[in-house]
Amino acid sequence: MSDSNTTDINNPSTFILQGIPGLEASHVWISIPFCTMYIIAILGNVTILFIVKIEHSLHGPMYYFLCMLAITDLVLSTATVPKMLSNFWFNSREIDFNACLTQMYFIHCFLMMESGILMAMALDRYVAICDPLRHSTILTNCAVAKVGLAMVLRCGIIALPFPLLVRQWPYCRTNIIPHTYCKHIAVVNLACADTRISSYYGLLVIFSVAGLDLLFITVSYIQILRAIFSLPTKDARLKTFGTCGSHLCCILSFYLPEFFYSLMHRFGDKVPLHVLVLIANVYPLVPPLLHPIIYGVRTKQIRDRLLRLFTRKGT
Repeated sequence: MSDSNTTDINNPSTFILQGIPGLEASHVWISIPFCTMYIIAILGNVTILFIVKIEHSLHGPMYYFLCMLAITDLVLSTATVPKMLSNFWFNSREIDFNACLTQMYFIHCFLMMESGILMAMALDRYVAICDPLRHSTILTNCAVAKVGLAMVLRCGIIALPFPLLVRQWPYCRTNIIPHTYCKHIAVVNLACADTRISSYYGLLVIFSVAGLDLLFITVSYIQILRAIFSLPTKDARLKTFGTCGSHLCCILSFYLPEFFYSLMHRFGDKVPLHVLVLIANVYPLVPPLLHPIIYGVRTKQIRDRLLRLFTRKGT
């Protein structure tokens, strides 16, 4: 394997993932928490899917959206972590050019899908609290399926230009990506061409997808809070707001790391590269880790079903 910093080819057949620049000697130690988080994320999300499948009382819109979120988390974490761990453990740093573009596509597609599902879950909470009598007629199984299909189509189409634009650039400087996976901006920075269209498209997607999703979530919760504060007793207000707690925690766990990374990447000129790369590895992994824990701890139906399952096995 050649690790030279320059290459004479305009269309490299492979890229080399450097890992975490400056911390190569610590890759094995860094892999331990990442591997642990990945295993917990896989087990947690598979458990959520299993519990919802076997518990008929959980066959409703909120839990169908939760299953969509779990599947999205599984794909998102699996698109990044296995290749990262093979780099850390076996020094397997080469990645085929097409495989790199495929990884990039899946990361962008499922990050957007996660944002869209969180927005759909906010819609579910809005209807359940503000118009409870019509909840079952508005969010039917057919409507939930249509929302899921719309999210897949939206994200699949919007994510497509990312790899298509990257494919057209010439790469005459280097084929070494200073990252653990094929992050869009890290690959674009290697091109020896005017890549402003890629940067502009990335910003457009942030504002038009994540920005609009967050706007709809905010509007939904403004209406939800208005409905909650109109309830007659404090206990009723707390109980109703408690039904939104898990969803709010999931929103924070998804948007805060991504917002923090974007802020540091664009305005933190003095932030070391290895810090940026470490943070970039957090936001595709932390939400898949936290979401099943949040819903498992805070949702009584899931918690009770888990307890019954383990109690039955223990007897």
